[in-house]
Order: sequence, then C-alpha cells, then structure tokens
Amino acid sequence: MSLFNLLSVSASGMAAQRTRAELLVENLANAETTRTAEGGPYRRRDAIFESQTQGSPFSAVFEDSLAAPSVGVAVSGITVDEREPELRYQPGHPDARPDGYVAYPRINPAEDMADLMSAARGYQANVSAMSAVKDMIQRSFDLMR
Repeated sequence: MSLFNLLSVSASGMAAQRTRAELLVENLANAETTRTAEGGPYRRRDAIFESQTQGSPFSAVFEDSLAAPSVGVAVSGITVDEREPELRYQPGHPDARPDGYVAYPRINPAEDMADLMSAARGYQANVSAMSAVKDMIQRSFDLMR
C-alpha cells in the first residue's frame, strides 16, 4: 500500500465522519420539532457506513501489480427512524391531537451528544493519520536530497 493510498483511506474516513456529525447535529437541532413539511414530527436520521476500495491517482498505474487494494469507508445510505413518535400530554400545544397528546421525535440528546463526540474523535484520528503520512512523505523527500 502506498502512502498516497493511505491519504485516500483517511480522507474517506473524514468524509464519512463529517456526514455522521452533520446528521447528529441535525437530530439535536430538531429534537423538539413536532411539525415537518412531510407531516408529523421530525424523524431521527443515522448514517450507514460500508467499506469501499480506495484508490489514488498517483498509484493507479501500479495497483494491478500490488497485493490487495486499500479499503476505506463510505456512507452507503441514511436511515430514517420509523418508530412511533414519543407522545407527551400537552393539550394547549398547537400540534396536540384531539386527546391532548403531542407527537415528539424519538431523540435522546445525551446519546446523540456522545455519538457526536465519537464522530469528532474519529475525524481527529483521521486528521492525525494524514498528518503522520504527510510527515513520512516529507521525510522521504528529505532522504532523496
């Protein structure tokens, strides 16, 4: 595996974690949203990751002669929570049903904050890996001088 492929793997991880973080922030922002354009309360969204072969334009010529290709990560889809919404008794709320209950999204802010911290740490780990690869490439250039 070339150093350039390692950069591609880390870049794919950063892109996936960015998407995950965006969805988590959207979930947190809409934790109390009872009315959407689609109708009903906001539905929680999650990213689904899958492994994906990574390539680098710098090493594409040699890829056939190398062993296994490098594998990164990609967002294969986004799931929408289809569970029944949480019902809260608030008869004065504008979105209350005739029985006085309001449908709220099934979002646990503490869980989403923990997931958001995990996404931020995953992103930072990929930044650190890219920095280490960049340093290795720089040292290789220094040795060739």
